[in-house]
Amino acid sequence: MTDSALDSNKDEPLRNDIRLLGRLLGDTVRDQEGAAIFDIVEQVRQTAVRFARDGDPASRDELAALLDPLPRDTTQAVVRAFSYFLQLANIAEDEHHIRRRRAHDLAGSPPREGSLVFALDALAAAKVSPEALADFFAHALVAPVLTAHPTEVQRQSLIRNHREIARLLDRRERQQLTPEEAADNELALANAILTLWQSRMLRPVRLKVIDEVKNGISYFKETFFSELPRLYIQATEQLQKRYPEKVWALPPFFRVGSWIGGDRDGNPFVTADILNEALRLQSAATLNHYLDEIHELGAELPLSDLLVKVTPELKLLADLSPDQSPQRIDEPYRRALSGIYARLAATARALDHVDPVRHEIGHAEPYATPAELRGELKVLTNSLKLNGSARLAGGRLRRLLRAVQVFGFHLAPIDLRQNSEVHARSVAALLAAAGRCPDYEALPENERIALLTAEIASPRPLYSPWLDYDEETRGELAIFFAARELRAKYGEAALPNCIISKTDGVSDLLELALLLKEAGLLRPGAEPRLDVNIIPLFETIEDLQKSAAIMDQLFAIPGYRQLVAGRGDEHEVMLGYSDSNKDGGFLTSGWELYKAEILLADTFARHGVRLRLFHGRGGSVGRGGGPSYHAILAQPAGAVSGQIRLTEQGEVISTKYGTPDTGRRNLEVLLAATLEASLTDHENKVEPAGQFHGVMDDLSLRAFNAYRGLVYETPGFTTYFRQSTVVSEIASLNIGSRPASRKASERIEDLRAIPWVFSWAQCRLMLPGWYGFGSAVDGYLAANPDGLATLRRMLKSWPFFQSLLSNMDMVLAKTDLAIASRYAELVADSELRERIFSRIVGEWQLTRRHLLAILERDDFLADNPMLKRSLQLRAPYMDPLNHLQVELLKRHRGGDTDERVARGIHITINGIAAGLRNSG
Repeated sequence: MTDSALDSNKDEPLRNDIRLLGRLLGDTVRDQEGAAIFDIVEQVRQTAVRFARDGDPASRDELAALLDPLPRDTTQAVVRAFSYFLQLANIAEDEHHIRRRRAHDLAGSPPREGSLVFALDALAAAKVSPEALADFFAHALVAPVLTAHPTEVQRQSLIRNHREIARLLDRRERQQLTPEEAADNELALANAILTLWQSRMLRPVRLKVIDEVKNGISYFKETFFSELPRLYIQATEQLQKRYPEKVWALPPFFRVGSWIGGDRDGNPFVTADILNEALRLQSAATLNHYLDEIHELGAELPLSDLLVKVTPELKLLADLSPDQSPQRIDEPYRRALSGIYARLAATARALDHVDPVRHEIGHAEPYATPAELRGELKVLTNSLKLNGSARLAGGRLRRLLRAVQVFGFHLAPIDLRQNSEVHARSVAALLAAAGRCPDYEALPENERIALLTAEIASPRPLYSPWLDYDEETRGELAIFFAARELRAKYGEAALPNCIISKTDGVSDLLELALLLKEAGLLRPGAEPRLDVNIIPLFETIEDLQKSAAIMDQLFAIPGYRQLVAGRGDEHEVMLGYSDSNKDGGFLTSGWELYKAEILLADTFARHGVRLRLFHGRGGSVGRGGGPSYHAILAQPAGAVSGQIRLTEQGEVISTKYGTPDTGRRNLEVLLAATLEASLTDHENKVEPAGQFHGVMDDLSLRAFNAYRGLVYETPGFTTYFRQSTVVSEIASLNIGSRPASRKASERIEDLRAIPWVFSWAQCRLMLPGWYGFGSAVDGYLAANPDGLATLRRMLKSWPFFQSLLSNMDMVLAKTDLAIASRYAELVADSELRERIFSRIVGEWQLTRRHLLAILERDDFLADNPMLKRSLQLRAPYMDPLNHLQVELLKRHRGGDTDERVARGIHITINGIAAGLRNSG
């Protein structure tokens, strides 16, 4: 079957699924709320569809006439109906993407961008040698890192319900159902939707950190435990097939990390006790998974030594097992597995105080390390391979071996993160209490560096349990002391990294080094040893610009350079996308990140240090989001070099990793993009990118001035922002454990980037994802009459510029000025409202005109018809939610204290976020 045949009517199954889910939801509303409510919902839907399709102002007025006078309970029912429809549409779309991928695989279509096969084909075409590939894997690290940043508005119970609906849709797709089976399937879907309708959409209380830890673990159970080992096996087999002359045994280069339970920046609820419990829960989940797999292997391997030979090592393992049942005396694999199960059960009790659901047959000693467990599993593998049963070693047992190598006993490495200001205060307290320096924070930077360097090299500790410290310092030291103990308990891989937020100088890294020394995680001496990675996070525009110089100065300090040498001459740097965007705007943030990477790569090369970049991306374009594949390929040449970490945040985690199929695809995309970016010069393939840097400098400066001029220099802008968006209401929505602001202030500088971006998404302006671009291009073209041709060349040949404009295209397609104008009406001061909103509209129009001119298109998303259709489908369901959100905000801010009004606002936030998907 040809691709064109595959693509004809390709969306019909999606339309069928959405019609089915919509009908079942409508039936549920009618049954649960009554015909009158159903009729109102249907009338609103039809009017909204007409407004979205025709843009008829009369339809908008009719919509307002329908929605504005609704009683509170009716309003809630309407809001819930439209919110749930958008959630169901998301499920149907995700299943459709899986369906399309399967259809192409079944038809034998050429491999698609983002697949591992496509990447390996590209490397072969570029004449990349198998030796270069082997070197890549020897030094590679690919690590998505889950964070608890609060943009996931869905409760876990609802996410589980979504997974059940997805499973039922998947069954309809993959199996030919009999009429009775089809009826049962539809009944199960109807019941799932009824459960959804009768479940509370909102959390009654704010999430606790441990709740977030459990949420994070659920993605390992749902996706990572099964799909990460499969990805390793796929990569190994692809390489073996292409290069059979080599034996490909890939190291554990792909890991999933976590910040949940270790990220203290602005979150006072993350403590040493929380860190301890986070690792205990992670470890318990890991060992329970291994126990389940061992139990299943016991059922799969009832092989009798009366019929097959076994190795002496396997016989010994079976003889040492507490399982000496006469019924299994001739089944050495089963007896060996019973012994392994018993040792794992003992390990779970010793490490995590957890009893397995299925009790072991008898007593056994716990494993000291995951390597011990892996060694015993390898005994089974070797015996199977040497005695005619190699195929039996290639399924569950092979996946389990890889899982133990990747997840260890700790599941996911947890990063510790704290703000540089907190580190500085803790160091100041230690120095003052020890009589070393009475006022460290008053010292200039050069004196700080000299003092810290001397203290790091000194074997004498500053800390004493007999001295009194303030509460903050005690809490910080407790975290580092706990980290040392937990690394001894769960292994060094459990806590490998410490990140410093708001890094702006060399002393910030040395302060952390000193705190690590006090906890025994840095040991001075002739050959000093550092046990964890010290990672600066550069976030503001100014800090990005200084980042390479800071690292250059740091590497010039002999003592610190020795520490880096002890870490294998590797050093990680984290780049902050969201705060740099809030600081300088979308265009300038992207460009300064790009330039910082080039300068950092040059600096590290001069010092003989391997650079690993950690990208602090969010879900939205305004926070560094967008398609991961193109984002990685858009990095400057040499910036990836086989190693990349990137954050996965908020609702993006459930979107990417909520089901095994989508999770596997997204893991594969990260590996494929890292391979291509590391081993091919993607950036300069068409023409040298460096020739365009001057143009970007020009555009960036103009965009920066336009953005700063609006957000930080326009009188009254903060008032406009707070009154025209739901930022205050988001702060009270129980979607995360962290406060919305770093400090108790109204300043935008102190507001976290997440509510900043999330608020603009809710009112459908998406301002952080595009503002300033129109003014930048307008000014550039005025000064360069032939500039449009240059910008079009940049688009055609430069992946960075392609990614930048593609992301902006998507964001602008999600904006809606008519709806945004309704939110502007919430601003009490009419002069302020008109002055700022008209300025935003003017910039939007400039941005649209110039973007489409560069793209040579008539409308947004001309090259992405699938997303365009998706947005067109969603618009009639989001528009009423926006309209009702504005009406409810008016009532709430006008003094209506009815709890149903506040709940209604929060449900609309939930629904609009579902409709926009990558909104926070």
